[in-house]
Amino acid sequence: MKKVYVIFPTVLMLIFFGYWWNFSSEYEAKEAAKKEIVRQDKIAKLEQEALNRKKAIEDALANQDIRRQERDTKEAKRQADREQRQADIEARRQADREKQKFARQVSRLESDVYAEKQLLTKVDEKKRVLIDEEAFLREYVDKARSNENSVTKVIQRLVAADAARAAAVAAAVAAQKKS
Repeated sequence: MKKVYVIFPTVLMLIFFGYWWNFSSEYEAKEAAKKEIVRQDKIAKLEQEALNRKKAIEDALANQDIRRQERDTKEAKRQADREQRQADIEARRQADREKQKFARQVSRLESDVYAEKQLLTKVDEKKRVLIDEEAFLREYVDKARSNENSVTKVIQRLVAADAARAAAVAAAVAAQKKS
């Protein structure tokens, strides 16, 4: 049993030593790889900063050109605006002259329209009177025809009554002769 006290710790020690040796060799390699990654990151950052500086300089030069072009564009726009404003003022003056001319023309046409409306009103009134007179005459003619028909019927009844009375008198005379 005393062997177990020696063998078991020795085996465990050998296992531990193997594990430690394996860890130790990999650890140094991992640490070296980490340091290499950090060093490459620093180099990449420095290169990126150099690229960024170069790009910033290029951007600044491009922005300077853009600002110069914008300044030229603004100056050209201001000049065009001044010319446009002057043209607008002239157009407004021309429009005012035309407005006054058209206002006079409208006034003259309104007076003509008023006179024509007065004339149209008179014609409409005369037309209405003639239409009323025509309606009255049509109604009068219809009543006259109706009266004529009534009178004709009355005359026919009178003639028929006279003929009947004459026939009755003739029949009475003939009856008296027979009697």
